[in-house]
This record gives sequence, structure tokens and C-alpha cells, in this order.
Amino acid sequence: MGETALAAEDALLKEFFAEVSEVERDNEVIRVLSCFKLNPFEHLNLPFDATPEDVKRQYRKLSLLIHPDKCKHPKAKEAFGALAKAQQLLLDPQEREYVVGQINLARDELRAERKKQLKKDNASKLRSLVDEGKYELQYEDSEEFKQKWKQRLREILTEQEWRRRKMQMRISEEEGRLKKEEEETREMWKRKREEEEKWEETRENRVTSWRDFMKSGKKAKKGELRPPKLKTEDPNKSYVQRPVKRG
Repeated sequence: MGETALAAEDALLKEFFAEVSEVERDNEVIRVLSCFKLNPFEHLNLPFDATPEDVKRQYRKLSLLIHPDKCKHPKAKEAFGALAKAQQLLLDPQEREYVVGQINLARDELRAERKKQLKKDNASKLRSLVDEGKYELQYEDSEEFKQKWKQRLREILTEQEWRRRKMQMRISEEEGRLKKEEEETREMWKRKREEEEKWEETRENRVTSWRDFMKSGKKAKKGELRPPKLKTEDPNKSYVQRPVKRG
């Protein structure tokens, strides 16, 4: 769609919403805020097969409807932000691929359950075979299937989000543990460096004390007992054995 066409469409939308009542604006705010937070398609009120162009077009329409400058609802700004986030997610290729993948998973699970159910119901199974799949296509196009699909998607997205948060919590805990170990290691090396610096600062005093000791020798302190000096033997002096008293 060209820029001229977009401008004309926006002008028509603004003209239309200028006539929208305040009640309708408030109802849309309430609808947006009541949507399941993990499903951007639900916020924009779009089918699961909506294209990026559909997303842009629907966002322009709804954002004009509940814009805080136009809507007096106290939570209009919050709803407006939810719409903007939904559009951002669906226009991001990676985020959109993730959501669409969960949508397909929910549908496949419902189809598998439906297949098991048909095996037990012979009449429905026979009808499905005769209609060559049209019976199932009609069922999947029904409001009943769409509601089940939406509910199953909520369950899957909730479970995935819970797993993501648990994983994030574990990662945060591990990062906290590593950070603590790093701080403890840094503190240990800091203390060791300070001790080495202190030891180096007193080196000159220790060397001086040792030199003084070597020059003067160690003097006994007052009252200190010292071991007796050993006498050296004189080889020229004859040895005299003292008499031994006998009983």
C-alpha cells in the first residue's frame, strides 16, 4: 500500500472515530486490558493468520480509537501501550515466528485429540470420510474450535513463559554466585597484595635489625636462664676415675 493510500485511509479513520462515542472508546480500552498478555493477536483482535500488513492496518485503527488524547478513560494510556507492544511483537520476525509456532502447536494438539475422538464415534468418522475432509474443515471454522484453540494457546504460552522465567531465575542465581566468587577472589588478592606491600615496607627495618644482631650478638636478658657452657676435653690431661662406693 502506497503512502498516498495510507494517508487517505488515516484521514477516513480519523473522520470516522471523531464520531465514535466515549462509551465505545472506553469499551475498547477495557477489551484491550482484559486480553491475555502473552498473545499479541488477541490484543489487536486479529485472526492467527493475519499478515504484517493486517497488523499495521489494525494497529492504526485501534490506536486512533483509544489514543490518550482522544479517549478520557483513566487507563487509555496503558491500553495504548499494550497495542503498541503487540504490533512490535508481530512485526518482529523472530517474535512472530515464536508466537506462530505456539499457535500451530496448539492447533495440532487439538487436531490430534479430535482424531482420537472420531475413532470412538463411528458416525462422525464415517461422515468425515464421506465428506473427504470437509467435515473437519467446517469444524475448525466453527466458533467452538476457535475458542478451544485460543484457550489451548493460552495454556501453552503460559507454560512456556513459566519455563522461561524459571530459566531466567536460574541464570540470575548462577550469575549472582559467580559474581560473589569473583568479589571474594578479588578481596583475597587485595588482602594478599596489602600484606606483601606491608612486608616490603618493613624490609629495611628487618635487615637493619639483623645486621645489628650479627654485630653485637644476642645478650641474655636480666633474669633469663642460659644453658651451661660445654667444656672442651683436654687430650693431654690424664683421666682420673673417681672411686665407686660399694655396699
